Amino acid sequence: MNVLMFTNTYCPIVGGVSESVQRLKTRLQAEGHRVLVVAPKLTGQPEDEDDVVRVAAVQHFNGSDFSLPVPIPGQLYEAIEAFDPDIVHSHHPFLLGDTAARAAETYGLPLVFTHHTLYEHYTHYVPGDSPRMQRFAVALSTQYTRLCEAVIAPSESIRELLFERDANPHVWVVPSGVDTKRFAKGDGAALRREFGIPSDAYVVGHVGRLAKEKNLPFLTEALSCMLEQLPDAHCLIVGDGDAREAMEEVAERFGVASRLHFTGRLQGQSLIDAYHAMDVFGFASHSETQGMVVVEAMAAGLPVVAVAAPGVREVLKDGRNGRLLPDDDCEAMADAMVALSETECRSAMADGALATAKAFDETACAERCLEVYRQAIAVGGPFSHADDGTWDRVRSRLGAEWHMLRHRGRILRSILQDEWEHADWQPLLGRGHGDDEAESKEVAPK
Repeated sequence: MNVLMFTNTYCPIVGGVSESVQRLKTRLQAEGHRVLVVAPKLTGQPEDEDDVVRVAAVQHFNGSDFSLPVPIPGQLYEAIEAFDPDIVHSHHPFLLGDTAARAAETYGLPLVFTHHTLYEHYTHYVPGDSPRMQRFAVALSTQYTRLCEAVIAPSESIRELLFERDANPHVWVVPSGVDTKRFAKGDGAALRREFGIPSDAYVVGHVGRLAKEKNLPFLTEALSCMLEQLPDAHCLIVGDGDAREAMEEVAERFGVASRLHFTGRLQGQSLIDAYHAMDVFGFASHSETQGMVVVEAMAAGLPVVAVAAPGVREVLKDGRNGRLLPDDDCEAMADAMVALSETECRSAMADGALATAKAFDETACAERCLEVYRQAIAVGGPFSHADDGTWDRVRSRLGAEWHMLRHRGRILRSILQDEWEHADWQPLLGRGHGDDEAESKEVAPK
C-alpha cells in the first residue's frame, strides 16, 4: 500500500505527534508498505530524505515549539503523482491538513485523519487567544472529520469526545505505538551518574515538552511536596520549554531545587536511559489524547502516578500499574509518590506496567491502522461521508484561520511572499469547485 501522510510537526521537532508519525511511518515501511510524508522545512532536518517532501514553514511560531507550515500544493504536484498514493492520511485539521484534503479530492483518494490533539488546549500559541478561539479550534477539527472516510482516535476517551461533538461517526481507536522491546532496556545508572543522582536514591521523573498546556507548575508542587517528605529522594525532568522557569521557581520556593534535575531534551537511547534512571513516573497533563510518554514509562517498567484525564485513564489503572488521581490534588499526588518509595509497594505495579505496555506495541498498532486504511479504501472516497455543505464550511473556517494569522503580525507575507507568487496552485486548487481563480484568491494571504 502507498500511504501519503501530511503533518505539521515532524523531525527534528521533539513531541508526541512528531514521534507518532515517525514511528507509524517506520513500522509501515518495515512491513513492506511505501510511505511519503509531507512536512515543514525545519532547521536541523536530515539532509537526505527520500521519503519526505518538505514545504516552507515559519519556525517556533509565537514562541512555541511548533512550526507553522504554509500549504503550497503546487510544489507537491509532481511528487504526489510520482508516488501514486492509495490513501491520504492527515495528522492535522489545518494548514497541511487542508492540503491533505485538497489532495484527496483532486486525486479521488480516501482521506483518513488522526485526531492527535485537543486543539482547544493549545490556542495560547495563537495571538488573540480567547474562549472564542478555543471554540473555533473545536469547530475546525470537528468539521474536518466530516471530510474523511475514517477518523482515528488515539484513545477511547477521544472517540467518545468526538461522538459528543457530532463528528464523523466512523471513528476507530488506534493508539500511537511504542517499540516496547527497545524501551525495556536502558542504562539508568549511567544517566544518574551524569546528573549527580545517587545510585540508591528514590527518583520520580517526568518526560515531555515543558509547555504551558502540560500542567507542570502543579506537577512540580506535588514533586516538591514529595521531596520535602523524603530528604534523600530526587526528581528527574526530561525535556525543555518555557515552563521550565516556573518549575524552577516552585522548587526554589519549597527549598528543594538542588534535587530537581533538568536534563533538557533527550532522544534515542539517552531518552530510554532516562526512563531507566527513574523509579516512578509522574504526569499531570489534561491536554493529552493518549499520553504516549505514559506508555513509554510503563514499557520501561515504571509505575505511573497521574491525574485522570482523556487518554490517560484508559492506560493507567489505579492500584494495578500505578496511581490514578481524580483531580489536581497536590497533597494526594505527593502522598502517592511517597507511598511508592517502598520497593514492595511498587514492584507489583511495575509488573502491571510492563503487562499494560504490551498492548501498545507499535507492530500491533500499525496493523490496526492498516485495517482502517483498508476499510477507508473499500468505502470508495473521496469524502463519501461529507454532506453537500461540509467542504464549504471547512473552507470558510480555513479562510478565517488565514485571516487571523494574516492580521496578527503578517508573518506569512514577509517570509513566504515569493513562494506564494510563484507557486503553481492549479493542480490542487479549485478542481470541482467552479471558479479556480476566485478560490485561489480566497485562500492566499494578501
